[in-house]
Amino acid sequence: MDVKVYVDVLAQFSKDGVLVPKIITWEDGQTYEVTKVLDVRRAASTRAGGVGERYTCIVSGQQVHLYYEENNLWFMERKTR
Repeated sequence: MDVKVYVDVLAQFSKDGVLVPKIITWEDGQTYEVTKVLDVRRAASTRAGGVGERYTCIVSGQQVHLYYEENNLWFMERKTR
């Protein structure tokens, strides 16, 4: 089972009004650059619960999912320890 981890995200709006995440700050304070956004779509996190805009991103060479909820919070999934 995965858990929902709320993260800080530095994002910007493109000239077309698209919200683009740039930097993710993980729960331990470590920051990660989003090098590329591959896809954005409305989707549910089936592993941690929650729904929102799912950003499929490349971070540190890995494909990850970053969610933006309607409550204006960002979250990611983390395996339970």
